[in-house]
Amino acid sequence: MGDPQARKSATLNRLRTQLRRKREALADQFDYKMFIAFVFKEQKKKPALFEAAEVVPVMTNNYEESIMRGVKEEAYSLESSLELLEKDVVQLHAPRYQSMRKDVIGATEAMDFFLWPRNDIEKIVCLLFSRWKGDEESAYKPMDAQFVFHHSDYEKQLMRLLARKDKAGLIINNPAQSMFLFVDRQNTETPKSKHIVFKLSSICLYLPQDQLTHWAPGTIDEVLQPYLPY
Repeated sequence: MGDPQARKSATLNRLRTQLRRKREALADQFDYKMFIAFVFKEQKKKPALFEAAEVVPVMTNNYEESIMRGVKEEAYSLESSLELLEKDVVQLHAPRYQSMRKDVIGATEAMDFFLWPRNDIEKIVCLLFSRWKGDEESAYKPMDAQFVFHHSDYEKQLMRLLARKDKAGLIINNPAQSMFLFVDRQNTETPKSKHIVFKLSSICLYLPQDQLTHWAPGTIDEVLQPYLPY
């Protein structure tokens, strides 16, 4: 028989290898670019376009406990959560961005976009691009998926959040459950009145893993053209 310590070491190494393989996901094999466009109702007003400073992919199935905790806190329904787990959905998180305006020499900053109360926004559109990791010579290609959140949809959810006491970590989602917005509630006070405002703090896109290799035609410049602020 072999050395018990050697057998134990070999078993541990084998388990570590299995765990590493289990954690590997198709989503980790890509580099991503995400752009966020705030489209205004007034057509003459150019959209506000931002580029995410980083896009962090997370497999939803690796976070089952967090999802179920969200269900208990009534952040989203049990049915939608189970559906997401079954689909093996990828979460693509974007907590920071920078402006695409040429006249703004800006540093990357945490998302802090004023969402409510205001009536000038028509919708929020996220544009996602990817390429195989390590293939720096290849151009990013647009993902064949739509991520749109209309003002009329998110305003209803923000109105319901007025009764909540939480100030951070509040979550709203579009009807397609493909875009989740993390918002912060802030209280502003003037000598005459008090107001509650909601600001965007982070964006998370949900994409079924089997769609990661579905790309649409076009380049980044071509896809962004309708949203460019210049």
